[in-house]
Amino acid sequence: MAFSLTRVNRVLIQACETTPSVVLDLSLIDNIPVLRCFARTIHVFTHGPDAARAIQEALAKALVSYYPLSGRLKELNQGKLQIDCTGKTGIWFVDAVTDVKLESVGYFDNLMEIPYDDLLPDQIPKDDDAEPLVQMQVTQFSCGGFVMGLRFCHAICDGLGAAQFLTAVGEIACGQTNLGVSPVWHRDFIPQQHRANDVISPAIPPPFPPAFPEYKLEHLSFDIPSDLIERFKREFRASTGEICSAFEVIAACFWKLRTEAINLREDTEVKLVFFANCRHLVNPPLPIGFYGNCFFPVKISAGSHEISKEKSVFDVVKLIKQAKTKLPEEFEKFVSGDGDDPFAPAVGYNTLFLSEWGKLGFNQVDYGWGPPLHVAPIQGLSIVPAGIVGSVPLPKKGVRLMTWCVEETHCQLFDDLMTNKLTSNKTE
Repeated sequence: MAFSLTRVNRVLIQACETTPSVVLDLSLIDNIPVLRCFARTIHVFTHGPDAARAIQEALAKALVSYYPLSGRLKELNQGKLQIDCTGKTGIWFVDAVTDVKLESVGYFDNLMEIPYDDLLPDQIPKDDDAEPLVQMQVTQFSCGGFVMGLRFCHAICDGLGAAQFLTAVGEIACGQTNLGVSPVWHRDFIPQQHRANDVISPAIPPPFPPAFPEYKLEHLSFDIPSDLIERFKREFRASTGEICSAFEVIAACFWKLRTEAINLREDTEVKLVFFANCRHLVNPPLPIGFYGNCFFPVKISAGSHEISKEKSVFDVVKLIKQAKTKLPEEFEKFVSGDGDDPFAPAVGYNTLFLSEWGKLGFNQVDYGWGPPLHVAPIQGLSIVPAGIVGSVPLPKKGVRLMTWCVEETHCQLFDDLMTNKLTSNKTE
């Protein structure tokens, strides 16, 4: 989808008040090599005249409390990361305009047609090869709507933390003088000596298999109505006497039907990996306002034939629920330094990754004109079979499952299986 825009201003936004000049340590999880990347998203708003000015002013005020986000990553000899806060750096902000209406580009509803390079900020400045930790472009459309293109350093915040910061910016833009949640740094919740034997690789990008897979993953999205998900949950409870979440429903269908579509050998081990928030598992629990990384991978393995043919979707939901019950024990093992690195699972066509974005808070951020119509993630590594559970565009209610997980030869069958399962009157 081609359209023209003009970037009218580029500026480094700094806090509007003096902030501490300090070097801050990052947590053990922040230091995980696989997080040394930028998460990229597109946020579409149907209303917001002069949005760039309002958001730029709010950012400068928010950075007084969130001043570490103005800093730059600093790497020590053994690969350990810190943030250097000098008060002289800031967030990169680009102001752009276009004479195009959002309606004429379909509100960027089709992920494969979004011109990411146009909507994301450009000409990123670097200080000794260190980029700004937050990079933003606000593009004003002629209809009065706007699109925010965001690049956020994952080593500083997880999804919940990034959404917390954007919520604060929105509150300030709406005229609030006190933030609903005050930010808390608290990056020492896992004592470094507990993992003293760990070797943190300084390599960027993170280490992946030396021989990259040759497959190319195709994109498919599925909009799943809320009433279908709720009906599935009711039937699961009637059948098993247990309750399940919408995420567990979607994860079970996704893993089972994708395994059936790719048709691996019966004895092939297939894996599902998703990430769970662990703020409540820290002892004592992390304080409200913490905005760093605190999540942990949940991994499930089974035979290809077992998942695709032998087990029902309800059975797969049970597997997912059982794996989640082990999370406190597995997280405690990680904190105490036992076992291998859980954040370095093998990447391959038999391993499916799933992330939940719908409950992070991005879809509730309001800069003064209401929440976004939708938030679109940008695909990461094209060799990682993955799905993202998000929200359908307003005013519809339901879940949008965005996937990059099958080769072209498996694409049609996977599409058919998912569509039939998610639109059929029969859930089991």
